Amino acid sequence: MRQSTGPVSDIAYLPAQDVPLERRPAVGYAMVTAAALLFGVNGAVSKVVLASGLSSLRLTEVRSLGAFLGLAAILVASRPEALRASRRELVFLAFFGVAGVASVQLFYFLSIHRLQIGVSLLIQYTAPLLVALWVRLALREHVRRRVWAALALALAGLSLVVDLWGGVSLDGLGVTFGLLSAVTYAAYILLAEHAVGRRDTVSLLCFGFFFASVLLAVVQPWWSFPFGVPGRDVSLLGHLSHLHLPVWAMLLWIVVLGTIAPFLLIVAALQHIRATRVAIGAMLEPVAASIVAWGWLDERLGAQQLVGGAVVLAAIGLAQTAR
Repeated sequence: MRQSTGPVSDIAYLPAQDVPLERRPAVGYAMVTAAALLFGVNGAVSKVVLASGLSSLRLTEVRSLGAFLGLAAILVASRPEALRASRRELVFLAFFGVAGVASVQLFYFLSIHRLQIGVSLLIQYTAPLLVALWVRLALREHVRRRVWAALALALAGLSLVVDLWGGVSLDGLGVTFGLLSAVTYAAYILLAEHAVGRRDTVSLLCFGFFFASVLLAVVQPWWSFPFGVPGRDVSLLGHLSHLHLPVWAMLLWIVVLGTIAPFLLIVAALQHIRATRVAIGAMLEPVAASIVAWGWLDERLGAQQLVGGAVVLAAIGLAQTAR
């Protein structure tokens, strides 16, 4: 394994990535769209699990450990050499796991526990604006005017989707958690973009979830976990309240299709499109989450929300034209 000679970091290259990957924007946007849809469904599943008595911190703990074990199993079976890392690289990976992977999950779950899913996601998806501001002010890279226009358009569309001006009741602590989730989500996207090309997607996330799991286990040790909760059968709430599933089945969904798959898709998309565009494309998640919440949890969805969704799609298209 050879080391990067770039000025930014000492992150190790894997042999499979010595040849630069051809950028294919259409593939990148398809990955982001699929991830947004999976995350959208995951919001409703998580809401049901949180209503079962499992705390936000415990759900984050299960999600992180489950994702780490799943990704580690893939690497052990296919490319065990990808689990090697230099000491200096481990410092970056630990920061990525704590500041990005663990924090964005925890603050999101804390937020949706106090706010409607759509409102929480609207706050979280101010993250693309933070990414663009960081790129412009800290990295001093040029950001096209169309990107700023796309950000403004997307935020306007999202405010229509969640009916922000329709008398939504906001919990102060929930809003604070939402803002923290926005900051940590922006950090996650920027840190992942920094690492893409120097370390493959699966091993990057595997290390990220490992360090997230270590932090969460220290904060709330596993021996105090409420092991009786996963075995309970709980109502799926809303329009599906007549159906019941064991909590462990929903936790399995959250780990595999609500975490491993979409996180891999988001990081892999960064190989094809820049962080600002990934963040804007991911704004589809609140639209998807609102539709799922309407169909499943009986949350409101009308003509205004549909118009807002169309505005978000237009914003994503506008961002794509900013070559």
